[in-house]
Amino acid sequence: MEVISLAAAITLTEWSERTFWRRFTEGTIKKESRNGKAVIRFASIRDNLCVPLNVDDMLLLELADGGDAGAQTELALHFLDHRKPKGALAWLGLATKQDDANAMYFLGRCYIDGGSRDIERDENLGLMWVAKAACHGSGLAIAVMESIRERIGAPG
Repeated sequence: MEVISLAAAITLTEWSERTFWRRFTEGTIKKESRNGKAVIRFASIRDNLCVPLNVDDMLLLELADGGDAGAQTELALHFLDHRKPKGALAWLGLATKQDDANAMYFLGRCYIDGGSRDIERDENLGLMWVAKAACHGSGLAIAVMESIRERIGAPG
């Protein structure tokens, strides 16, 4: 992977957009434009990644940065595995905008589990996302909703 979007670079480094713009001004990182989007050379941030990326992860990143909702969800799970919920939320948000049922489910779980400085616990919002995921066909979400219906004695 040669270049990545500025948005992807922000999740990978946990630097703010303001930090990137400062580094562009200083000349320590160069911004380019491809198809009207700000991109940077991946090599310029490689030493500042907040999550490890192996060869398979790099392919996933390329697909996710290109807009593949499934890859965005998988990359979000990689961020969660490495205790980086802020980056996970960013990738899940992109995938949910494309109606990815698995992203909706995992976003719901993030809000239900909460407990980090980046994700405030909100069970109602979490259940809303899980229910939406079930409506979009997520098997995990359907199982959760069936369990809830059983517990409250609601008809299926």
